[in-house]
Order: sequence, then structure tokens, then C-alpha cells
Amino acid sequence: MFIVSEFEEVVKVQPTHLEDDQMSRIIIHLNSMLANKVVMDVGLCLSLFDILEIGDSIIYPSEGAYFSKVRFRFIVFRPFVEEILIGKVKSSSSDGAVLTTGFFEDIFVPAANMQNPSRFDTKDKVWVWEYDNCGDTVELHMDIGETVRFRVVSEQFVDTHPGVDSGLLDTGEIATSKSKSPYSIVGTVREPGLGVIGWWTDL
Repeated sequence: MFIVSEFEEVVKVQPTHLEDDQMSRIIIHLNSMLANKVVMDVGLCLSLFDILEIGDSIIYPSEGAYFSKVRFRFIVFRPFVEEILIGKVKSSSSDGAVLTTGFFEDIFVPAANMQNPSRFDTKDKVWVWEYDNCGDTVELHMDIGETVRFRVVSEQFVDTHPGVDSGLLDTGEIATSKSKSPYSIVGTVREPGLGVIGWWTDL
């Protein structure tokens, strides 16, 4: 679910921070730039893991700031396809259910990937698995807030970058648009053991 990815970035330290500890300023800059942002084809960046190398600091003519090339690693959320994850139901519609891990909410389980047979309850707006219990139908609800076990079926990156250079070197562009989801996951609960965790302890 989590990976460590390596990046390079030229960090600019403003003149007002020249007396500050260099490492502290670099850490603040990198976390501000990447934390909780999606990097195309990499994943959702969460937190700085470590700094591998800090190059020589350079001050250019007419610039009061100094620039340092930094090689570092970041903790990234990027589950692999077929991985089993745990999430909670955020919302449901006739199209499917949206799940959240608490820090990532672009997980969608389409109607076709619900347990079979299932139906969408339009009154309560929840999915219901019509479980066959030795000839008797038991209705098992996937209520909002329920903890769900699901399998990752696919992932999608959408380039929503406005076109301005992000400053990343050889690692893709940072997608920050709020109108689209730059990174999303499609899951399934249509397998034994998947779906609401309580279903399988009660059966």
C-alpha cells in the first residue's frame, strides 16, 4: 500500500531564512511542496522519508536566495493491483459506492463489482447484498461508515496539471486541480471474504 519513491528537486532558500538551519528549511520546503499531493504515475505523496544528498549551495547574480539540488525520498500511497485493502463507505449511489481510507477518498466500487446478487436501496441509499442462507434470503446492508475489505482492480492517473513547470526533475508533474481526481482507484467486493467485515463474522 505504501512505497518509498526517490525524487530530485532544486530547493530555494529565501534571504530571510539564511540564518536558519539548512536541513530544517529543506524539510519544510519539501513537505510543503509534496505532502498530500499527487505526482503523476507515482501516487499520493504523504511525508518526507529521508534526504539522501544535498548538493552545493549556489547564489546567482541579483539573487539574495541560495539554491541547492536535493535528492530525497518520500512515502507514497500507491497500492498495487490485486492488493486487499480496508476502507470505510463514504457514500453510495446506484452507480456504486465511494470508499475512503481516511486520507484517500478516490476509491470507487462500481455496481458490477458488488456481491452477487445485490441491489441498491433507493430509500436508504445503501447497497444490499441478498445473501442466500440455505434457501432463505438475508439482506446484508453496506451502510455509510461501515468498514469494508476490498480488492484493488485498477488505478487511473489523470493529468490535471495547469501547464506550469512543477520544478520536479525527471519524476512527472504534480497534479493539484480540485475539479478532477488526479489519482483514483477502482475496487471490487464481489468475492468471498470481501465487503463489510461484519458480514463474515456474522455468517
